[in-house]
Amino acid sequence: MAAKIRLARFGKKKKPFYRIVVADEAQPRDGGFIELLGTYDPCSNPPLITIEKDKALDWIKKGAQPTQTARQILKKGGLTR
Repeated sequence: MAAKIRLARFGKKKKPFYRIVVADEAQPRDGGFIELLGTYDPCSNPPLITIEKDKALDWIKKGAQPTQTARQILKKGGLTR
C-alpha cells in the first residue's frame, strides 16, 4: 500500500472546498481515506489553510508522498520540506 497526501474535493459546484487527506493511491479522489490532516478553502480571501502539523509530519516520516498541489499547500501552511 503506497500512501499519498492529496486533496479530496467537497463543496458545491463552482465553490470548491478541499480536505487534505492521506489515502491509498489506488483509491478514487473523493473515495475512502486513511486520515484527515486538514482543510483548504481557496474561495476565501486570502485562502484559508488549516493543517494538523504533527499528523502531517508523522505521515511524511512514514513514507507518504504528497502530490505536487498538496506539497505547495503544506509549504504555505507552515510545513517546510
